[in-house]
Amino acid sequence: MAAVLSVQNLTKFYGSIQALKEVSFDVAKGSVFGILGPNGSGKTTLLGIVMDVLKPTSGTYRFFGQESNAGIRKDIGTLLETPNFYHYLSGERNLRIAAEIKQRGQDQIDDVLKKVNLYQRRHSKFSTYSLGMKQRLAIASALLGNPDVLVFDEPTNGLDPVGIAEIRELIKQLAAEGKTIIMASHILDEVEKVCTHVAIIQKGDLKTVGTVSEVLSKNADATISIEIGADNNEQLLVVAKQLPGVVRAHVEEGCVKLVCEPSLTAKELNRLCFENGIVLNRLVQQRKSLETTFLEITGNVSEQ
Repeated sequence: MAAVLSVQNLTKFYGSIQALKEVSFDVAKGSVFGILGPNGSGKTTLLGIVMDVLKPTSGTYRFFGQESNAGIRKDIGTLLETPNFYHYLSGERNLRIAAEIKQRGQDQIDDVLKKVNLYQRRHSKFSTYSLGMKQRLAIASALLGNPDVLVFDEPTNGLDPVGIAEIRELIKQLAAEGKTIIMASHILDEVEKVCTHVAIIQKGDLKTVGTVSEVLSKNADATISIEIGADNNEQLLVVAKQLPGVVRAHVEEGCVKLVCEPSLTAKELNRLCFENGIVLNRLVQQRKSLETTFLEITGNVSEQ
């Protein structure tokens, strides 16, 4: 089966500035594919190219094994920039105009409004919507025509925590319906919580690509992180530093945080502490996060 999107050696120059450097990856059907990178890393340029807004300097891309064309683009829902709606019109009327422009989706207005949880506010003017509601209306517009593929550029940009949570749940819902979602983001937590696959880009270079679990595992170092706690954490720290397999230890946020060799299991650590006269009231082995991996790969979180 052909990939939904196949990108091969995409390169883009703006004058003497190289925004993309031979980027290649495939997006599988039904995946939530996150393109993750600091601001200025080339994410928006990449999405602009695959949606025919920008032309690549070199390289190719295909949707469903075919060269991009107007017919294919009609089957892709996009949100590439700040929503551009008429502020003095209602959400429903704005979607009707969008459907007229797309020449599809007029009979889906109520359905997409319900899907993005705006049906009760469908008659309210766009100017009265919160930022999160405006973004959800933009996603509703992208859903007109019931496309199988959705492309979002920074879908939670500028939103407060409530708005971010709303968009996150909506993306999960759309993915559960079988839609393939390609989204660019610089927010690590967002990508880790909603994406099945991730490509990390820095200064136009594709640093790594794969499922989220693959990226975490293949970039894992030779240590594990464990948090422990006791009634006297200062005494626990002294003991912990002397235990075999403990590489580093320090007190932080009311517990002792350890970096350990993989051979030191949580069970063994608990036994060693007990033998040294300390009863642990906290013992948590930390899973390596995408944020940690991202920082290891890129070295920072901003290109600016």
